[in-house]
This record gives sequence, C-alpha cells and structure tokens, in this order.
Amino acid sequence: MHSTESTLVGHPALNERTQHLLRALVERYIRNGQPVGSRTLARDVGLDLSPATIRNVMADLEELGYLRAPHTSAGRVPTARGYRFFIDALLHLKPLESREVETLRRRIDQPVRDGAELARSVSDLLSGVTHLVGVVMLPRRKTTTLRQVEFLPLAENRVLVILVLNTQEVQNRVIQTQRPYSAAELQQAANYLNQQFTGQDIHQVRESLLRDLRETRDSLDRLMQTVVEMAEQTFETESNGEDYVVAGQTQLMQYADLSDLDKLRQLFEAFNHKRDLLHLFDQCLHADGVQIFIGEESGFEALEDCSVVTAPYSVEGRVLGVLGVIGPTRMAYDRVIPVVDVTARLLAAALNSQN
Repeated sequence: MHSTESTLVGHPALNERTQHLLRALVERYIRNGQPVGSRTLARDVGLDLSPATIRNVMADLEELGYLRAPHTSAGRVPTARGYRFFIDALLHLKPLESREVETLRRRIDQPVRDGAELARSVSDLLSGVTHLVGVVMLPRRKTTTLRQVEFLPLAENRVLVILVLNTQEVQNRVIQTQRPYSAAELQQAANYLNQQFTGQDIHQVRESLLRDLRETRDSLDRLMQTVVEMAEQTFETESNGEDYVVAGQTQLMQYADLSDLDKLRQLFEAFNHKRDLLHLFDQCLHADGVQIFIGEESGFEALEDCSVVTAPYSVEGRVLGVLGVIGPTRMAYDRVIPVVDVTARLLAAALNSQN
C-alpha cells in the first residue's frame, strides 16, 4: 500500500495506515465513550490487519502521546493531542442540510427587544441543537482610547481628573484617594500614564496596571503606587451588565466524562466567574473563523476535560463578539463545528439586517 505521511506542524509523520486507525478509534470513542480495543478496531477499519498488528500501531500512537490507556481497561482512548490531530488532519465535517439552516435562521430572526435577549435566544439555540453548553458573548462596546490624562490636587484627599479620550472628547471627574497627594506626585503619575499608555484602550490600561499590582504588590515604589491608585479609579469601567450569556450548563451532567462532582462544580464556577472565559473569548475575537480549544489548550484548569468551539460574528466587517459551545472533549466535532460556524454567520446576518 502506498504510504502518504502527515506533515502537520508539531506532529511526527504518521503513515496512511496509522492515520486510518487513529481516525477509526477516535470516531468509535466519540460514538460510544468506551475505551477501544484492538479487536473492535480490527472490525471497524475494514483492513486486512491482525489484532496483533493493530496493537503495535496503538502502542506506537500511545508512545507519541495520541492515545492513553485507562487503568481499568485494555482499550485506548484519545488524548487532547490525539483529538487535535484528528480535527486538524482527519476530520470529515458534516455540512448542515438546508432545512436545518433554515430552522436556525427562523429562530435567530425572531423579533427581540435588545442584544442581550438575542444573545440569550442564540445561546439557548446552540445548547438545544448540540446538547452542550451554548455561550454567546454580547457585542463589545466601542473602544475608548486614551489620549491624555492630567491630575490636579483638591482639598480633603480629592483629585480632579481631566481625561482626553478618542479624538477630542474631554471628561472631568473627581476621585477620592486614600491619602493626600502633592501636585508633583500627581504630575509624575500623569506623565507615566501618558508615556506608557497613550493610544491604548482605557479598559486594557486598567487591566494591565491591576495585573502588575497583583504580581508585584510588595515591590512597587511610591510612584507606581500612586499611578495604580490613580488609574484604578480614573479608568473605573461602568459594567455593561452581562458580558456573555450561558445556556444549558446542566447538559454536562449527562456525560460520564464530566460526571465527577468536583469537576462539575469547577466548571459551573468558571461559567459564573466570567473573567477566565472572557479572556479566552477575547483571543477568539481576533481569529478568523472557527477556533477549537481542546482540554488544556484553553489554559484553564476547569476546562481541562472540555473542548471549546467558537466563532466570531461581525456587523459591517467589524467583529462584535464570539459565540460557541463548551462540552466534553468527546464531542461530535463533525456536527458541532458546522453548527457553530453557521450560527455565527446567521447571527451576523440578522444583526446586519437590523442595522
């Protein structure tokens, strides 16, 4: 048999037979959730191979990190690395039928009061269609760019802040500080902020400074303590309500892979503690098309047994947000990826027509 080899970056070359066996094993495991043994695989692949030959190939795949053997079974299951190779090189997607697309379109086009209600409707829709958790990030507010900031001392531990934003919008606000600051201290703090952050989004400025504060709180010098206190209050952001809407968390309880109560509690806490997931979605805002994070690829411990499939949605060429699904790594990627992709396109179309 002629052997073609994979040339995926970061993956060793796998010959055609090995790829064929890996695909069959992953598809079988996704279907029934049971570790796959060599005899089962021999029946599935339809190749004239002995179980002993298949066992050798499975052992090679395990050594390469694509498979692992659960303690209680002689069979193998895919690892995050195995799923990654499967998705990138071996997966055959199942395009949605036109009637399925039309059903999704009708649901998304129903009249709603506002963006938040539309997000709730679409997250419910994603969860209902995939039987996983549906997530829709609300449209992001437009960025507010820092041009210049000045601080002037007032009486009774108060400071007048003069902010120049975007092109020429000027805002004045008075903030209350923990101690009195001299004009010289405030001038130093303003100089620092103007040198370091002019031209950046003020929400990112605040996040950056607060992150520095958390990491180096004990070693901050007096200037930086002043800068951080000024910035924390100056760039206080008014919350725009929910940042994203989640639907169908209880769907996860039906999957044996996630049935451990500690895992579920961690997951539900992650859905409620929005910063981690928002960080993940922010990465997807700048990506082109569908993004898939498998297990530890998300960077969050709570999601190490899950996969996240996302796609951005846009209006008039500007990306407004991200939607997607979260579920066990053993999900039907061939079905889920097209659903997420089509739903993002339909949501974009609905928002464009509303505009």
